[in-house]
Amino acid sequence: MKRRKNSVMYVVAALLMLGSAGCAPLVIGGAAVTAGAGTYVYVQGELKTDYPYQFEQVWNATERVFADMRGIDVIPEKEIGKGRIEGIIDSEKVRVTITYKARELTNVSVRVGLIGDRTASQRIHDKIGAILQ
Repeated sequence: MKRRKNSVMYVVAALLMLGSAGCAPLVIGGAAVTAGAGTYVYVQGELKTDYPYQFEQVWNATERVFADMRGIDVIPEKEIGKGRIEGIIDSEKVRVTITYKARELTNVSVRVGLIGDRTASQRIHDKIGAILQ
């Protein structure tokens, strides 16, 4: 029994060391766990990150990004604590999902195109971040 307990401790220690080495995401069982704000996770065509801002601030910044990038057919759907803005930017369908996590923490997921485009999604995240700064 003591040997098994020590093995578990080594596994936990190894996972903690991996999680604290830089800001890279840690993948556990197919789900990505991020190491903090500013870390991007690309999962199934969506680029996700947390912003240390209130939901309304992030929502307004995202609407402004769609306007600045001359988005067409823009459809905002906002509820309490979550919302989605869809539209077409540069001939590509764009979907941004915004989710409240805490008072000063909001998650944003960006998907560009049918199967996802990481570079285009990163560009949209960069513009959201620039507006929030």
